[in-house]
Amino acid sequence: MEEHQYRDLWQRGQIRRLTYTIREENAEASNAEICKYANVYLPYGYDEEKKYPVLYLIHGGGGNPDAWLDDSKIKNALDVSFAAGRCEPFLIVFPTFYNREPVRTGRVDEQAERAHVLGFMQELRQNLIPAVDSAFSTIAERSGRAIGGFSMGGVTTWFAFLNNLDQFEYFMPLSGDCWQFGGLGGGKETVKTVDFLCSRVSEQGLGPQDFRILAATGDKDIACPNLTPQIEEMKKRTDVFTYSEDPTQGNLHYAVKENAYHRYEEVYQYVYHLMPYLFVKGI
Repeated sequence: MEEHQYRDLWQRGQIRRLTYTIREENAEASNAEICKYANVYLPYGYDEEKKYPVLYLIHGGGGNPDAWLDDSKIKNALDVSFAAGRCEPFLIVFPTFYNREPVRTGRVDEQAERAHVLGFMQELRQNLIPAVDSAFSTIAERSGRAIGGFSMGGVTTWFAFLNNLDQFEYFMPLSGDCWQFGGLGGGKETVKTVDFLCSRVSEQGLGPQDFRILAATGDKDIACPNLTPQIEEMKKRTDVFTYSEDPTQGNLHYAVKENAYHRYEEVYQYVYHLMPYLFVKGI
């Protein structure tokens, strides 16, 4: 796995704050509208006359739009990648699936977290994507959109595959499995989960050539025992998923880093490693 090494340079991208309003379902009329924000990374030399692809990158449980930027060197990794020409520049949107500051108890409430992520699916489609496409010069079609995330952000990525496949062509779930059938469902309900992933592709009239999944975790990561069985089962479904060890080939790739744990300082390296293969057809 190619790893990022911090390097100071003058071709630095900018971080802009994008605010947008959502209407919370079942909320009282006086408290129905919520103002949210996302951080948006604009690559050095951003030109409004050009159209850019966009990666939506989601934080883990208990996080917020600042989590990736506060807890890892991801901004420098992006700056270095684009300056070195590892890939063509694209925008990165850092949103949150929470509508309010989460209550931190030291334990994961799987049911509550799952509910937050599922609620975010409609917001993503109806509010966030339109706000980004209106504010910035983007390729406003699924071929120009990717979504990824860490931990619960990885769970969010799988739910986006299930619910918003018509909006995204590229998916980067990092240290998070699919929770369609409950928390940690990729490990606990592996076959049922993969059956459902396959069915959602065919139900939307899409085939193996219409999406790419670039997944990653660490072998010491707490998510590995649930994500790995899901990926292994997906490899068997060759009518939908074309697995390849080469990230330039197929529509499913899975990287497992040795001695890597469940933390941003490990996981941002997966973004660095995989970003050259986003917005690139693999089949």
